[in-house]
Amino acid sequence: MKLVLLVFLFICFDILAIGVCKSNSSRPDTVKIGAILAFNSTIGRVAKVAIDAAVNDVNSDPNVLRGTRLVVHQQDSYCNGFIAIVEALQFMETDIVAIIGPQSSVVAHVITHVANELKVPLLSFSATDPTLSSLQYPFFVRTTQSDAFLMAAVAELVDYFQWRQVIVIFIDDDYGRNGVAALSDKLAEKRAKISYKVALPSEPDRSDISDLLVRVALMESRVIVLHANPDSGLKVLKVAHYLGMTISGYAWIATDWLSSLLDSHSPLDSEIMDTMQGVISLRQHTADTKRKKSLLSKWSKFKMDDNAINFGLNSYGLCAYDSVWMVAHALDAFFDDGGAIEFYNDSRLQVADGGTLNLEALSVFGKGNLLLRKIQSTVFDGVTGPFELDFDGNLIHPAYDILNIVGTGSRSIGYWSNYSGLSTETPEILYLKPPNRSSINQKLYDVIWPGQTTTKPRGWVFPNNGQELRIGVPNRFSYPEFVSEAKGSDTMKGYCIDVFTAAVNLLPYPIVYRFIPFGNGLVNPNYTELVEKVSSNEFDAAVGDIAINTDRTRIVDFTQPFIESGLVILTAVKEHDSSAWAFLQPFTLEMWCVTGLFFLFVGAVIWILEHRINDEFRGPPRKQLVTIFWFSFSTLFLAHKEPTVSTSGRFVLIIWLFVVLVVKSSYTASLTSILTVRQLTSPITGIDSLINSNDPIGYQVGSFAGKYLVEELRISSSRLKVLHNPDEYAAALKLGPDNGGVAAVLDERPYVELFLSTKCSFAMVGAEFTRGGWGFAFPRDSPLAVDMSTAILRLSENGDLQRIHDKWLMRSSCSSENTEIESNRLQLRSFWGLFAICGVACFLALLIYLIIIIRQFLLHFSQQAPETPEGSSRSGGSKSGRILQSFLSFADDKQPDSRTKSKSGRCLSATRNSIDIRSETSTPRK
Repeated sequence: MKLVLLVFLFICFDILAIGVCKSNSSRPDTVKIGAILAFNSTIGRVAKVAIDAAVNDVNSDPNVLRGTRLVVHQQDSYCNGFIAIVEALQFMETDIVAIIGPQSSVVAHVITHVANELKVPLLSFSATDPTLSSLQYPFFVRTTQSDAFLMAAVAELVDYFQWRQVIVIFIDDDYGRNGVAALSDKLAEKRAKISYKVALPSEPDRSDISDLLVRVALMESRVIVLHANPDSGLKVLKVAHYLGMTISGYAWIATDWLSSLLDSHSPLDSEIMDTMQGVISLRQHTADTKRKKSLLSKWSKFKMDDNAINFGLNSYGLCAYDSVWMVAHALDAFFDDGGAIEFYNDSRLQVADGGTLNLEALSVFGKGNLLLRKIQSTVFDGVTGPFELDFDGNLIHPAYDILNIVGTGSRSIGYWSNYSGLSTETPEILYLKPPNRSSINQKLYDVIWPGQTTTKPRGWVFPNNGQELRIGVPNRFSYPEFVSEAKGSDTMKGYCIDVFTAAVNLLPYPIVYRFIPFGNGLVNPNYTELVEKVSSNEFDAAVGDIAINTDRTRIVDFTQPFIESGLVILTAVKEHDSSAWAFLQPFTLEMWCVTGLFFLFVGAVIWILEHRINDEFRGPPRKQLVTIFWFSFSTLFLAHKEPTVSTSGRFVLIIWLFVVLVVKSSYTASLTSILTVRQLTSPITGIDSLINSNDPIGYQVGSFAGKYLVEELRISSSRLKVLHNPDEYAAALKLGPDNGGVAAVLDERPYVELFLSTKCSFAMVGAEFTRGGWGFAFPRDSPLAVDMSTAILRLSENGDLQRIHDKWLMRSSCSSENTEIESNRLQLRSFWGLFAICGVACFLALLIYLIIIIRQFLLHFSQQAPETPEGSSRSGGSKSGRILQSFLSFADDKQPDSRTKSKSGRCLSATRNSIDIRSETSTPRK
């Protein structure tokens, strides 16, 4: 048995040895990868050292590539796209299985086409162009964050500081253009936009930058996003500082090029640092891992070994380091899966003979697709944290540090992550919590802005381009008190003009504007056309009595309303004459009926509660019925002579007297008003009665009321009549619908109130059936609209808005009686609470009374039962009928007075005692 076991173990070990040998035999001694960098660039010089360090660490780790040595060949592209392309083609001649790079997004767009054909994966640690992630480039693997996430962070910063427009300065290449396109999309999600784009050449000189920044200084926005490379970005900041564009009021946001520059070369010269004070920059977030700390501790040694100048390790260098490890882990899995390093020539390249490019030397990596899949599925813990690609080929957990440049370096003011937005907590902590993108949760530390101020820049100023605001003003014919052109001049005047002028005076900055009349002054203009001209930029704003409605808010932004306005009904009225039955008008028929029923109900309840114990509520049926009526109705006028004896009766009576007091007082007040105050009547009672009729309806020319009546209320346009001025209002209403006039006019409340201040035979009827206001119109997302709204609120708070209103609109030749027709009749709904309380009290009193009398009857019935003759049980009707008859008889009988019963009891006891004494004294002694 032992011999068999030894043979079995020997065979197993032999098989394992063969397998190991086979596995080891499939792994080559060396594997070559390439790297295309710009050694003299900020990112390239750091990446060069980081890649060499990563290769050394990989080769010294026996758990990776087990027996295979990784070799990297680095080429310097000298920051030249053409040279980088040539070097990539040269790599393809030397059996390179993967390329770290290219460093530039521009070069990546070209080389990826070559990589796709030759099946060689590209792992770029710095090509951040979002479009490189498309399906067009399957062999492009991004080992850094895409600019799509970078621009999402910038957009959230803009939204956090409540800016709505930004200016973007960018390098005019694939990296710059596609990054700006991503920013535009992200800003649109936040209802913000890029107001002006400034494209820079790849190598701009000072004069080019100066010309571009002068144009920027003339723009409205003061929020500038700088998306460039380190060399061009520094040049822009230097010229901006020279032109005075880095002072208080400006906000500069530099993308991650600036943080890379500071991390690599900090501290910079004081002159250079002065140009970027207060700038906000972003840096790809990397976790504080042990491997990162270990790499940083050895960084000085790596630089010395490379004979490099003094520079620090930036985030792109960390990504380059992890890219090498990603290739190593992928190759290890590649070999475990039976992959082999084999190349073959592409027959399509054989037709390119006759030239000196030697294209036939280019070879295709036979297992390139397998290695690509291994790279895409590689998961490991890198120096930057968990290193893994998601389904779209992006690194998981995208996040950025938000930096504020102050003094000789930068300070962190928070973080952005695709998980929870802006926060002062690190992304590693946030990923342990549920995602929270609410606006309350978005937080950053205070920022020191350009000009050494902590006050957040407003983000815009009035354009300093020599142009004045073109403000369209409706040139009205009717109601000139609101807005009109002054006779004999080109100036505008009126209530709306004074409100606008007062609001402008409260702005913290001066603006230059010019009023442009809209309309000929002979007829009211169309206000919708005026608003559309603001939307099409023919006017920079519109000021006047412009109603804010849904259709207009879709194309322009309005300020805070400076006066309330809604559609009301104006109609002719006549004075109502009192009739002989005017005393019935205070209550509705329903109220009269319910009140009368409660008088009878309460009288009946009091009678039931008092009948057995109160002699005033006893007697013949006719007398008792009269007592019920007399007692209940007499509570209206006098104190009744019938006293209530029972506690329940007094409780019900107190509540009923309170109800009578309230009802009587309300009736008296209403009747007094009807008989002494002037009453106006109209056949139109509200919007419903107007819709249901077929009478003509008038509206003011140029108003939105006509469209509202047709589209919203579904009133036929044939019923509508356009009226031009207050005199036409009065004439049409006096004629009436039967004589060619109108039954009512629908107009906005401010116009109607001004009309009624001098026209006393008209009134508003019904309630205001739309709610709105008047505001000033500005183009969409105009920051001036926000500041003007704030100014209007201040006018309202300090009372200036009311004073302007009184100056233009407080005029009246009519008496102060109410010109709105309202119903003076009191409804049941105003008193149902009182009646409900009274009804509940009566019900409870009756319930308690019924329980008490049933208990008394049962006691009485049990005492009388033994005295009942035995034969009587066999005579008469059924037993239940006799009991009910007995109960009704008992309930109708007068209850003996308790005091009488106690007195007669005492007399009977005294009599018995005297009899006993006499009997004892009369007994003879023995």
